[in-house]
Amino acid sequence: MASSNPKKTSRTSSYPDPLIIAPLQAHKHTFIILHGRGSNATAFGPSVLNTRISETQTFQSSFPHAQFIFPTASKRRAQIYNRSVINQWFDNWSLQTPNERTELQAEGLRETSAYVHSLLRSAIDQVGADNVVLGGLSQGCAAALISLLTWNGEPIAAGFGLCGWLPFRMQLEEIASSESVADESGGGDDDLFESSGDAVDTAAPAQAIAFLCEELGLTAKDPPLSFQRIPLFMGHGVQDEKVPISLGREAVSCLKHLGTSVEWQEYEGLGHWYSDLMLSHLVGTLKETIGGNVRKDIADN
Repeated sequence: MASSNPKKTSRTSSYPDPLIIAPLQAHKHTFIILHGRGSNATAFGPSVLNTRISETQTFQSSFPHAQFIFPTASKRRAQIYNRSVINQWFDNWSLQTPNERTELQAEGLRETSAYVHSLLRSAIDQVGADNVVLGGLSQGCAAALISLLTWNGEPIAAGFGLCGWLPFRMQLEEIASSESVADESGGGDDDLFESSGDAVDTAAPAQAIAFLCEELGLTAKDPPLSFQRIPLFMGHGVQDEKVPISLGREAVSCLKHLGTSVEWQEYEGLGHWYSDLMLSHLVGTLKETIGGNVRKDIADN
């Protein structure tokens, strides 16, 4: 189990102040979006917001009541790049072999999740959980997914991940699958008290999330399962040369085993980036999710 107070850290800086883009109209929603490895909020945020999803709409104008928060990852030493210092949410080894050296991920994921959770709490205080969205691109997607899986607050409106993967996916899915099989098989004639379907659905994810919390060195009295009530959108380019689409497909499979509702979209001809079509699909999904979820005290403004 990773220590919650490590003596050494690969992080060489704190998290810079996030880039905050004011809403075009009254503030009713908040989007928190994480950039990819090696990038930063200033380079990433404006390009996302200015992407045209139709002849008349950009991503930003599609959500005129949304405040957009683009955090920047702290600087950490990347082992795969000879310990060069770069902006990254956590350290990780080659995505061609994602199950190797997974111990590199724990420290950064623990610290980043705590940071993202603080942003979520602040946003919820302002607009309510039903009006908060968390997502990310590439490594930002991975960090956002882990932050959602370890979130123990109110379920937020939605989450999304673009061109990303799920750290510890293999272990999480193995635990969730084995627990599900064990529960569903029952105990034969010795199984005097047959479990309900709801009990099965809760037990398997709880075991997996307990493992994740232990790997990250997080203390949780009960494994958080808020994520099961947070709908997800996941999109990935079929020709992604940096994060193979197989990792996205595997992440979706795992998330479904954990009890999450996931919309999955693949984009033929797209490499490691988002496209106007991908963002258009994301906008459509999010509008359905947050369209009517405006707290009364801010709806009247």
